[in-house]
Amino acid sequence: MLLAGSRLIGAPVMGLQTGSELARITKPVIDPSNLKIVAYEVDGPLLDTRPSLLRVVDVREFSDIGVIVDSSDEFVTPTDVIKLGEVYNLKFELEGKTVVNEKHKKIGKVTGYTLDTSGFLVQQLTVRKPFFQSINEPELLVHRTQITEINDNEIIVHDQATVPEPVTQSVRTAYVNPFRKNAQVEQIRSQDQK
Repeated sequence: MLLAGSRLIGAPVMGLQTGSELARITKPVIDPSNLKIVAYEVDGPLLDTRPSLLRVVDVREFSDIGVIVDSSDEFVTPTDVIKLGEVYNLKFELEGKTVVNEKHKKIGKVTGYTLDTSGFLVQQLTVRKPFFQSINEPELLVHRTQITEINDNEIIVHDQATVPEPVTQSVRTAYVNPFRKNAQVEQIRSQDQK
């Protein structure tokens, strides 16, 4: 399921054992090497330690009432899991990061992202263009395949001219309308065989 990353910020974390709210999500912990959310930082009055993290592998499901986990035992500290601690200590923030093309021309700043909840991978970045470039289109969507590099200061993406043609474009040209006459269908079939 694809959803906006901001939708989970502030969401309650519900315990399956108690049926009550255990904490609330405050921010994601994102691994910049692959743009994968490895955990969420959580806060709440029932937590014993701060910072407390909820690893995404411990999430049972998403529902209308919030994120559901088995119990409060799912919360860890950054020192409990070595790899998680390393990513947490990077303090990587995706939103607000500057986006530039390969020629280092500024495209804009990240204002949001879309993630796939099956793997917790960031799929698209929402980039707000600078004021003078935003007259016709204030925002731009950047797919993860367009990203060439992420460093401490910026995200580098393919130039618009070098972005490969999307897969959906090639699928559209192979589409055959079932309501067209048979002659047109035969003509398309013969072109595909060439």
